[in-house]
Amino acid sequence: MSEPLDAGARTPSTKAGRHAAIETILSTRPITSQTELRSALEDMGIVAAQATLSRDLLEMRATKVRDAHGRQIYALSDRTKPSEWGEEGAEQKLQRWAQDLLVGAATAQNLVILRTPAGAANLLASAIDIARDDTVLGSVAGDDTIMVACTSIETATDFCNQLLSYAEGTKPESVEDSTRKEEN
Repeated sequence: MSEPLDAGARTPSTKAGRHAAIETILSTRPITSQTELRSALEDMGIVAAQATLSRDLLEMRATKVRDAHGRQIYALSDRTKPSEWGEEGAEQKLQRWAQDLLVGAATAQNLVILRTPAGAANLLASAIDIARDDTVLGSVAGDDTIMVACTSIETATDFCNQLLSYAEGTKPESVEDSTRKEEN
């Protein structure tokens, strides 16, 4: 966890600076809404749009929890325990972000190459990482492209099909399913 900033310290208006400021705010006082968080950031000299705050909170794995007084406040989950999010929750987030952001996908051996709108690759890559698929070794995101390394050619094909089906809002088809169709 970050240390609280000194009164004279300045926080850069970068994503990393914003994340550090959000972490400090959420760990030092109860925040019940994004509007309240935005105001707290502005007090620190950081201006952020509501959409940016939504993405930041997702990337930081912030969730709403009930405090001792019964209010719902934002809290950061323990990053060493991604299971707190629950696999189903992470999978649903991946489905939503794939549907919103995925514009193309292809495989090259055990790699899956994903295309997103400009500036959105990190958001989708973060959702892939949070989902913790055992067949995914890791992902690297640029501005509008993500490279996902999978454990094999087959798992890369399955993962690519899964993400495309999420984007289309349909059920994914595995390599085994398509092989069975060809045999019939």
